Amino acid sequence: MTVEKLIEKAKVLIEALPYIRAFSGKTVVIKYGGKAMTEEALKNAFAQDVVLMKYIGLNPVVVHGGGPQINLMMKRLGLEPKFVKGVRVTDSQTMEVVEMVLGGMINKEIVALINQHGGRAVGLTGKDGRLIRAKKVSGGDGRSEGDEPIDMGLVGEVEKVDPQVIRDLEQDRFIPVIAPIGADSEGRTYNINADWVAGAVASSLKAEKLLLLTDVKGILDEQGKLLPTISKKDAARLIKQDIIKEGMLPKVKAALSAVEGGVTKAHIIDGRVAHALLLEIFTDKGIGTEITA
Repeated sequence: MTVEKLIEKAKVLIEALPYIRAFSGKTVVIKYGGKAMTEEALKNAFAQDVVLMKYIGLNPVVVHGGGPQINLMMKRLGLEPKFVKGVRVTDSQTMEVVEMVLGGMINKEIVALINQHGGRAVGLTGKDGRLIRAKKVSGGDGRSEGDEPIDMGLVGEVEKVDPQVIRDLEQDRFIPVIAPIGADSEGRTYNINADWVAGAVASSLKAEKLLLLTDVKGILDEQGKLLPTISKKDAARLIKQDIIKEGMLPKVKAALSAVEGGVTKAHIIDGRVAHALLLEIFTDKGIGTEITA
């Protein structure tokens, strides 16, 4: 390697220095999903990013999805997935599959991957340590076909997050990995959108950042161009104009809710880019869309 290339590497480290200093000791909540969860190279890059963040003083908290894996398992079991406006209708059979796939298979795979790369990850669901108290999503949430509201079954929303178990794990240098499942006061289990959970967890921790990984570059404008930064007001306008819609809608709503709830900044970034987390946090330019109050 030439001296010039070594100097370039040093410049990268120097560029990261002010961000390392600014974010040391701060909590960063990451919603992990999309292709970053399914492609081997991206999975390893994600785990490396999370471990590096922990080693240089940040406190990463991972909340993961797993929709495609749930669909695959349901089909293997002869069950047909049903969605209304992008949200899974969750009867009791579906809930059993959701808990098995999210709380078991996927959660433990992510934990093992992070540990393999030198981290100390611990897997949780929202039921552990009373982390997430959930309640059933009502028909008034807007999920309907025609004029008739649809009973979404065991689909929940976050009623309350008790972050104590996360704080305890952070203090002991562990990396929490959370599956988006919660329970109500009577012990009923609910399937919750992972974006909503990530936003609520970030708010409860007053995190420095919420980072939502997706399979697009970020939020796009009317012409399909990337918006590097967007305000709450502009986001509301794009939602009203049906430009922000479908899978992007819960991400943007979760990001806005997090910023309103005390999170410093929220970012929607392209998880198809290797080391997207490091590029967003530790470089001057960053990638994706930054959402501000």
